[in-house]
Amino acid sequence: MKPLDPRLLGYARATRAYLAATVVLGVVHAGLLVAQATLLAAAITAVFLDGAAITESRAAGMPTPAALALVVVARSAVAWAQEVTSARAAAAVKSQLRRRLLAHVAARGPAGVPSSGEIATLAGDGLDALDAYFARYLPQLVLAVLVPGLLLVRLLPADLIATVTIAVTLPLIPLFMVLVGRHTEARNRRQFRLLARLSHHFLDVVAGLPTLKLFGRARVQAGIIRRISDDQRRHTMRTLRTAFLSSLVLELLATLSVALVAVGIGLRLVHGDLDLATALLVLILAPEAYRPLREVGANYHASAEGLAAAEEVFAILETPLPTGGTVPPRAGDIVFDRVVVRYPGRAGAALRLDATIRAGEVVALTGPSGCGKSTALAVLLGFVTPSAGTVSAGGVPLTDLDLAAWRRRIAWVPQRPHLFACSVYENIALTGNADGPEVVAAARKADADGFVQQLPEAYATVLGDAGTGLSAGQRQRIALARAFLRDAPIVLLDEPTANLDTETAAGVMDAIRRLARGRTVIIAAHRPELIALADRVIDLTDALVPA
Repeated sequence: MKPLDPRLLGYARATRAYLAATVVLGVVHAGLLVAQATLLAAAITAVFLDGAAITESRAAGMPTPAALALVVVARSAVAWAQEVTSARAAAAVKSQLRRRLLAHVAARGPAGVPSSGEIATLAGDGLDALDAYFARYLPQLVLAVLVPGLLLVRLLPADLIATVTIAVTLPLIPLFMVLVGRHTEARNRRQFRLLARLSHHFLDVVAGLPTLKLFGRARVQAGIIRRISDDQRRHTMRTLRTAFLSSLVLELLATLSVALVAVGIGLRLVHGDLDLATALLVLILAPEAYRPLREVGANYHASAEGLAAAEEVFAILETPLPTGGTVPPRAGDIVFDRVVVRYPGRAGAALRLDATIRAGEVVALTGPSGCGKSTALAVLLGFVTPSAGTVSAGGVPLTDLDLAAWRRRIAWVPQRPHLFACSVYENIALTGNADGPEVVAAARKADADGFVQQLPEAYATVLGDAGTGLSAGQRQRIALARAFLRDAPIVLLDEPTANLDTETAAGVMDAIRRLARGRTVIIAAHRPELIALADRVIDLTDALVPA
């Protein structure tokens, strides 16, 4: 059982202020608890005195109902403050972790990051489960440290025997919590991984539903989702069963401990070895000494899913980002000097390339699937680090260049460009710095203005997810419009005419000819017509030959 993951302090600054506020409120709560028990014990004792004694006790400063009511109201106010503070802190921490997660994934690029379904599960339901951690578990954890200690200090001068009994039995509850926590921690991690796997697979099935229906595989995938769902359901029920049983053990242990204290108090009270006021004080405070520890055990399971999600987020945040230097990029040749790329778990090299691409040259990378054409473009984009060899631009190794400035010199058109669920204008502009005429001009150069003007609201038309409503050729021309608008000196094209019919591909190639003027262009290509646009062809077939 983890009291507080120190990484929360590092990645979410709101945790620090919340932790300080929780400690302060916990001290105030413990003090008010002692005051309430003292006032209540004295008030009950006064009730059993005769009238003269009550009058004398009031004259001597015995508590009044107003004082007791004031303390109760103060405890309620502290409890309300804890709820408000925890809710605000949880919202702030989740917001900070989500921003850091998105920024890290964006900086790392597509290589080595979890799937979109797993990221969505982490940033959504996973981090939302931290509410239970901040709202219930962490406050009770602070109270579990402060309240028993303060109560023992208060009870020590009043009743040594009861104080020793409580001090001996208190450590048993944390001991059992640790044992149960070790047993359930792995279960909670596996439960969250199953949820992430289910989310990823469900997202993948929904995205590929037309293909599955076409090939008659929709029922098979539905069966797979049903099987994963059943695994997740069974594991969740096992986790809940463990949580309920552990809560039963902790409640039983705390009840027996309180009963042990109460029996000793009762026997000594009957024999006249203890006065009524002290006996009442001990009986009121003894259950309160065990209560925070019981609440910690009960709330741990509610917060375990959030902590498991946070650990997954920390694992992503702790993965190293692509390293770069500070040298500004400059114009010049791009040199692949005996570059080799190998991926973990894959036999052989994914890319072998030793070539120079001169500035202003149009080069086509050819070869069968798997020879490393897309990998070569990913190396230039800084998404993949070569296992051997170096890549330089303008005589400077890429590892020494300012990576952000280098990427600003590149326009990239992938094989399947992603269009966002926003307007056509926003999909072309992306950065938001371009004005309307510039966007329209870029669309005209990419031969996209014609079909855009025919949309219901032209450039203001909002597209569906992944460009739903546009054909593959139209999506490709939107991507080319982005490249024209970027006006970068280096253009990377990854199979831009794949999956297009002959007529549409011809229009895309005309746009590529216009885009290539005065720029260094590297094209990953299969189609002979696209290869014909290049000044020079580099065959990457050698990457498929084992070294």
